[in-house]
Amino acid sequence: MSQALQPATETTDPRILRSRRMLMDSLATLLKTREFEDISVHEITDEAKLNRATFYLHYPDKSALLLAMTEVRFRELIERRGISFTDCDRALDAIVLGVCDYLIEVTGCPVKGALIPLEGSIIPVVEGMFREGLSRHGAAGGVDSELLATTVAWAIFGGARRWFQTPNRVAAEEMAGKIAAMVKPVFLNGNQ
Repeated sequence: MSQALQPATETTDPRILRSRRMLMDSLATLLKTREFEDISVHEITDEAKLNRATFYLHYPDKSALLLAMTEVRFRELIERRGISFTDCDRALDAIVLGVCDYLIEVTGCPVKGALIPLEGSIIPVVEGMFREGLSRHGAAGGVDSELLATTVAWAIFGGARRWFQTPNRVAAEEMAGKIAAMVKPVFLNGNQ
């Protein structure tokens, strides 16, 4: 797993960072009252007070913006907890707890149909984190690393979503430990 929590495409140019943040904030604002599918790029750029050309310099479409916004928020949640990616076990724990935290944060806002864009954004972020780790450490011979990353990401999301929908649920830390324990054998068998 990656030791760094910065997205691989991160830039330090303040103008680029500012434009991206403005677009992400604009989408977040619009999602408070509208479903993702009903929001246009034009509305995002109007809300951000940027032009469409600026949008397309940074993102090919609104789904890419949602994915980028999700990744930034997800990584911020992991950083807030002070979890390190020192080894595969810690990375797995961090990712699972991050997904639980993300569900609490995102579904706590008044977004209609939050699970639809959530699945399309958080799962690819988690898959990407596993792909990054597998590219550095390799998968077991004959194991398709893309399939492994997808399987583990969906298992984590499914467990976390089930936990979130459970009345009187246990603490996120406790559930994250349970989900990680179930997913770990799948991940480790494919990673050895």
